Amino acid sequence: MHRAFCVCLVLLAVRQSAEAGLYYSGENFAELPAQWRGFLLDQRTLRNIAQKPTPQNPASPARLRYEEEAAKLEKQSRERALTADEIADLGALYVRLGETGKALTVLRQAERRHPNHFRLIANLGTAWQLHGDLTQAALALEQAVRLAPGKFLQAEQFHLKLVRLRMKNSGGLDDLFGVRFQNDKGDYEPGKLADAEAKKLPVKAVAVAQQLALWLPADGLLLWQLAELANAHGDVKNAAAMLDGCVLQFQMNHAELRRHRQLVRAAADELPKTAVGAKEPHETKHAGTIAFRSKRPLISKLDTTPLPPISDTGVNALPWDLLGETAVDAKFRPTFARYLRELDGKQVSLTGFMQPLRDDLELGSFLFLEYPVGCWYCEMPDTTQIVFVELPLGKTTAYQRGLVRIVGRLSLNDTDPEDFFFAMREARVAGVD
Repeated sequence: MHRAFCVCLVLLAVRQSAEAGLYYSGENFAELPAQWRGFLLDQRTLRNIAQKPTPQNPASPARLRYEEEAAKLEKQSRERALTADEIADLGALYVRLGETGKALTVLRQAERRHPNHFRLIANLGTAWQLHGDLTQAALALEQAVRLAPGKFLQAEQFHLKLVRLRMKNSGGLDDLFGVRFQNDKGDYEPGKLADAEAKKLPVKAVAVAQQLALWLPADGLLLWQLAELANAHGDVKNAAAMLDGCVLQFQMNHAELRRHRQLVRAAADELPKTAVGAKEPHETKHAGTIAFRSKRPLISKLDTTPLPPISDTGVNALPWDLLGETAVDAKFRPTFARYLRELDGKQVSLTGFMQPLRDDLELGSFLFLEYPVGCWYCEMPDTTQIVFVELPLGKTTAYQRGLVRIVGRLSLNDTDPEDFFFAMREARVAGVD
């Protein structure tokens, strides 16, 4: 089966502060840089949190979770005074939800009482930036740089630099690292960067740019910056995917961007094609010279203790996070969590989005994803977050764009590298709980 389909990771609340992006205690990040596939998936998850739901596009699970967390803090604020950490969290939640006006209200009031609280001030700077007031954003971020602990200092310094550049820039590529993305002859070339320019790049340039893009996931110029870094490191394929995303998803129309996209896309299309179902992981081919430190930036570790006993006769709820806990080795062999193994062959229920395998609107089988997929170029596949659904022989169901619930018999696959890891057989579409 074709594995070139993907699904985004739902954010799990954890108890550590983020090491990049917006400072919210419910987000935990792995060491950066993360592999492009996982990074783009998680960046999209963060971006979609801010999208207001409509009848055609319901709220994502991540947005619902953030709304619930914000409501809890709002309730607590009516019962008692929130701590500085709690106010920083509430401001961060509002920013993620696209409510920058609310974020500014709570963070500005708290700033007067807690003028030296780092996370609160840093979040205020981000809120001002997204609200469109770069002058106030720079003032807050200057204070955040002074207050930043060592491990956060570099990210804060580059965020401040970014805001200052935006105060002068007319919409072109940010000169974050002082590098001209050109070859030794002074021309733009796919997969090439002049040695003199390469020496200017900070060791952590990709990690810093990823941090900023997770902080500001709706910022297309940062995606352009990351594409140029990927290209400079020889990763033409992922550079082309990100440049496609700038044009197709972010609707960017800069002449230089479109010229670079045309050149890099043409070079990527000339690369040898990876066969469908190949055992070799996606990131090992044409990956360039970047030393990735993690598979994806957002850390998700499922706590299996609350999971209910498995029923042999009833329908068992199947969490997406449990599927995501599947480990895949270098030979593309999966290792399933114990609880998931025990669900094999049992009736399970899973809520998500249909992805047709063909253009038919009446489906006998389809892929099932936690999130709907927008741009295939930019949202690369994660095989541990996709389920193949097969209805009984002769049965079909109408394609639905919104959230649906599927009930079927779970089938795990750890022997056939040409097939999906997870399938639901004899499945049916049920009402969403």
